[in-house]
Amino acid sequence: MKDFILKLISAIHNFLFRISGGRLGARFVGAPALLLTVTGRKSGQPRTVPLLYMKDGDDFIIVASKGGDPKHPTWYLNLEANPDALVEIGSTKVRVRATRVSAEEKAELWPRIVKAYRGYEEYQKKTERDIPVIRLSAR
Repeated sequence: MKDFILKLISAIHNFLFRISGGRLGARFVGAPALLLTVTGRKSGQPRTVPLLYMKDGDDFIIVASKGGDPKHPTWYLNLEANPDALVEIGSTKVRVRATRVSAEEKAELWPRIVKAYRGYEEYQKKTERDIPVIRLSAR
């Protein structure tokens, strides 16, 4: 049921984001949001999810938290299989390549990530898995 609700919220968010040229849905829970389109590892079809992000230079930093769930989000598994993706911010689209940051880089970024959205700190406490932090760099 939880996954169904998340998919429904994502679909509504994506729709509003796109019809408004990114004006609606550009922020979520006080943090900036983007749309990430990945290729489904099983279906080969494009899959789009709204995610919070943080800028780091020219790169986008995203977090595969899934609210502290014990399993990685599907979009992250898809990125592992195919790291090429598309980011939408407002009406701008950027082709990106995803890489999971190292433990050292995560430790450096984590305080900024938590400052941008405090929920991540709670999500990490909720789960035993190491929540991945992903760098999206323009291709």
